Amino acid sequence: MAYAYWKSGKMDDHAVFDLFFRTNPFQGEFTIFAGLEECLKFMENFHYSETDIEYLKHALPQGIEEEFFDYLSQLTAKDVTLYAIEEGSVAFPRIPLIKVAGPLIIVQLLETTLLTLVNYASLMATNAARYRMVAGRHINLLEFGLRRAQGPDGGLSASKYSYIGGFDGTSNVLAGKLFNIPVKGTHAHAYITSFTGIQELKTRVLAHKETGDKRDLLELALQYRGQLAKILDISTDESSEGELAAMVSFAIAFPDGFMALVDTYDVKRSGLLNFCAVALALNDQGYRAVGIRIDSGDLAYLSCLSRETFERISERFKLTWFSKLTIVASNDINEETILSLNEQGHKIDCFGIGTHLVTCQRQPALGCVYKMVEINSQPRIKLSQDVAKVTMPGNKNVFRLYGADGHALIDLLQRVDESPPEVGQKVLCRHPFQESKRAYVIPTHVEALYKVYWADGRVTQAMPSLDEVRERVQNSLKTLRQDHKRTLNPTPYKVAVSDNLYNFIHDLWLQNAPIGELS
Repeated sequence: MAYAYWKSGKMDDHAVFDLFFRTNPFQGEFTIFAGLEECLKFMENFHYSETDIEYLKHALPQGIEEEFFDYLSQLTAKDVTLYAIEEGSVAFPRIPLIKVAGPLIIVQLLETTLLTLVNYASLMATNAARYRMVAGRHINLLEFGLRRAQGPDGGLSASKYSYIGGFDGTSNVLAGKLFNIPVKGTHAHAYITSFTGIQELKTRVLAHKETGDKRDLLELALQYRGQLAKILDISTDESSEGELAAMVSFAIAFPDGFMALVDTYDVKRSGLLNFCAVALALNDQGYRAVGIRIDSGDLAYLSCLSRETFERISERFKLTWFSKLTIVASNDINEETILSLNEQGHKIDCFGIGTHLVTCQRQPALGCVYKMVEINSQPRIKLSQDVAKVTMPGNKNVFRLYGADGHALIDLLQRVDESPPEVGQKVLCRHPFQESKRAYVIPTHVEALYKVYWADGRVTQAMPSLDEVRERVQNSLKTLRQDHKRTLNPTPYKVAVSDNLYNFIHDLWLQNAPIGELS
């Protein structure tokens, strides 16, 4: 297509493109915009190298003039201007997340990369934000999805944008290194099953954390297991000695970070008993266990059973901290699972979520599009029998209008030559395609959503850190009413156009729509 533009002499044409989506994902009524930083990195590095040009000469059809390849070799994004809303902001259908203006051929060549950098990032951040909302503020969320992600690149992106969306950490060590995301995780079932009995333990001694006195941790754990069996009315004959050996081994390796998987054999009859015995043995040596992970079974029941067990042991041994041991749950968890667990009164402190988070199983693509809206200062419109696919032409600005309660009321699109809405002044807001849907709004606060992020060949804004973007997500969500954010039948957020833009759209529509003929 770039060659066809060049062949037609359109090298100096100036175009404006909008990057937007048409429908919010996951049957919700908001989307989190993400991926802007990566888009700007791409803009900084946009050019065709000598090897790129050589490849294109072989990949493109024969007969393309050498001058075109010379033209490509000189292309950069220095003449492009990129406007965008802030990364981490809530966004809505038809509002351009990014507006790109510049030489037609260049801004057209940017299309696919900008779309791929925004589509998955925004989908992932939105999915993570929804999990954060249903889990609540006091539950930790860990991303465990690398092994289920669409390749290593998808896994890294999932770790990054789930953190932006509100997750607290990841099991992806490389993501921790690259993005400074807290790395969290536990051992696998394989670690437990690699031990068959206590005779396999080659290291049994652990020094006291403060005094340095060494004691046999296995011997201590066996003593406590006998006491706990009576307290909890569990037979030690039913518990796995291989599991006990694995836990003792792991505790010796990580005495300050002892988190054990307790469902390898049986949570009630083996896992909990062995974990608590080892945790009490660690306590004698000056260490505090962290908690347990449950990866199968009835998570609500088992979490309540575990918490009750910890509380009984806390009271019996006068260890206040024991009642507050962390309970982590995993096992194919999705939004509906968490909502159900909430209704059942679970005692889980942390969810480890993988497959449903990183693959976005409920909706695997956001569906962002990149459409020309202006060329050489002339507006362009794409028509369709499906009104949802009709574009809103022209170079536009967007404003968010707030009500007296501090919540966002409506997003308003205007032509760039219109005066922006003012606080306390009545503004007519219209549905872009339904004539009867209109309302006056008197805003108490007006927020201009666009900033220039790229101009004159450089990034023009100080880029926020990952933690600052993460904080912006939560602050931005607070500006929405609760009914916009609920999981069941949320209220649609209103996106409107000014009266001027409404008339402009429909005049252009009539000018471009063919007139039928009846016979």
